[in-house]
Amino acid sequence: MAEVRRLPDPFTQFIAIAALTAVIITPAAAAADPFYLGMWKIASAVVAPWADPARPDPAEMKSIVGKVIAIKPGEIAGQRTLACKGPLYRVKDYPADWLFQGAFGEMHDRDKSADPVKIAASLGFKGSSWKTLITGCANELEYHFVDATTAEFGLDDYVYTMKKQ
Repeated sequence: MAEVRRLPDPFTQFIAIAALTAVIITPAAAAADPFYLGMWKIASAVVAPWADPARPDPAEMKSIVGKVIAIKPGEIAGQRTLACKGPLYRVKDYPADWLFQGAFGEMHDRDKSADPVKIAASLGFKGSSWKTLITGCANELEYHFVDATTAEFGLDDYVYTMKKQ
């Protein structure tokens, strides 16, 4: 006698197709790295707008400019001052007065003529809101993205500009 095979019911077919689709699509979606991961060269530095021009120490600045850091899923590797093991990354949109841990907002609070948007524009920020990578590291650095290939961070009265490699 020939064996009779029954076709699965439509619900079982739907579940099987959904499971197969999830297996195929999930690795492709997971493979897309966040925009901030990669190698970043610290291209330049300027005295921060909030700094007393007589106070910044150029020695540390000169030791950082030209260096490359790697922002990886589980660490930031590079110059000791910038390195971090086990970062807890979060990305938020910041308005001008929140950039550099609120420095432009504080400048405005002290002097109402200090416009956070104009100060941000003087450092290359165009628009009214920018992606900021909060690292959760002990050094409390935040990376503010001017665009997809340029980020800035503040450290010891300097604003450093990084370029994606």
